[in-house]
Amino acid sequence: MSNKPLEGIKIIDFTHVQAGPACTQMLAWFGADVIKVERPGSGDVTRNQLRDIPDADALYFTMLNSNKRSLTLDTKKPEGKEVLTKLIKESDVLVENFGPGALDRMGFSWENIKALNPKMIVASVKGFSDGHHYDDLKVYENVAQCAGGAASTTGFWDGPPTISAAALGDSNTGMHLAIGILTAIIGRQQTGKGQKVAVSMQDSVLNLCRVKLRDQQRLDRVGYLEEYPQYPHGTFSDVVPRGGNAGGGGQPGWVLKCKGWETDPNAYIYFTIQGHAWAPICRAIGKEQWIEDPDYNTAEARQSHIFDIFGKIEDWLADKTKFEAVDILRKFDIPCAPVLTMKELANDESLRKSGSIVEVDHKVRGKYLTVGSPIKFSELKPEITSSPLLGEHTEEVLRELGYSTEQVALMQKAGAV
Repeated sequence: MSNKPLEGIKIIDFTHVQAGPACTQMLAWFGADVIKVERPGSGDVTRNQLRDIPDADALYFTMLNSNKRSLTLDTKKPEGKEVLTKLIKESDVLVENFGPGALDRMGFSWENIKALNPKMIVASVKGFSDGHHYDDLKVYENVAQCAGGAASTTGFWDGPPTISAAALGDSNTGMHLAIGILTAIIGRQQTGKGQKVAVSMQDSVLNLCRVKLRDQQRLDRVGYLEEYPQYPHGTFSDVVPRGGNAGGGGQPGWVLKCKGWETDPNAYIYFTIQGHAWAPICRAIGKEQWIEDPDYNTAEARQSHIFDIFGKIEDWLADKTKFEAVDILRKFDIPCAPVLTMKELANDESLRKSGSIVEVDHKVRGKYLTVGSPIKFSELKPEITSSPLLGEHTEEVLRELGYSTEQVALMQKAGAV
């Protein structure tokens, strides 16, 4: 008996690049049959982007399309339209991130899809929500971070807005869309009807920036933000400033140098000073006198010279590597973490053991690393399999739709698949 909750859910994956593929990949991990529909001869553009092995699918593609099947299909040809029509009738979800009106021009408007399959869920990734005054703009990762408020609040106050390396616009939008799809599936169980689901990249970034929207309202009311480095001696404008590496939840935090920082650009830890942890912090770094000192023993008192405090902590860190420091501080229950590189994460035994990073085999490139499910279940351990070769499952999918070997051959000859 299968323990994959999405077993039996068939998804037509018309997405490309990152946001949509991240969504459908996660659903595939949890048991959905995801059929990635690609253009014959070329496929998803990320198959060729940033290649490290000639003639092999790029890691950009392989790390976003595991556990899927690939069907090549030219929907401009009558035969291709016929295949898609049959597929829609037999599927549960269609996911797309085309430009506005692309499905309509293909002949598969929402009304037409509904007529073919009233239970169909059509899920879309958009740059901006329908009706937004920028809804005709093409949106990529960094565009979304700027439009969603992340860039204006990231970086240091004396520098320009900064983009995050995390895929706040792309993969984050995909995760939001996955939630929307699962919600629509549950809704269909109650009503028997499908529906349209849409997530915009701007909205997804904004959702992750809600604490900055919180800060804007506080700033509007009182004129300052007490947890930012600019307080109490700096100045505030009328917009939320960039806070460098400050903590965003009311607990002062900063990235601090450890042993070796002169030659290792990642020899740092993130150190957070929470009120309840103040006494343990003082004991850990040998500053017990600070525990009762009125210049230090309240958060308000500490704020005016918080960087002096961080400087003293850096003095304590000077002869300790980031790992040695965290091993000491964790015993005092002090919130902190080493600044880990991608190389360190790739080789992290705990992440390998938990399935957060997995090694899989690819038919052309051989073994490669990819991310596994960040969601852990007591009754499900997703098995991560390789991404498909272009058109690898075309014949298989067509046979499932009732096409004979001769019919498949004719479609291949016509260039429809």
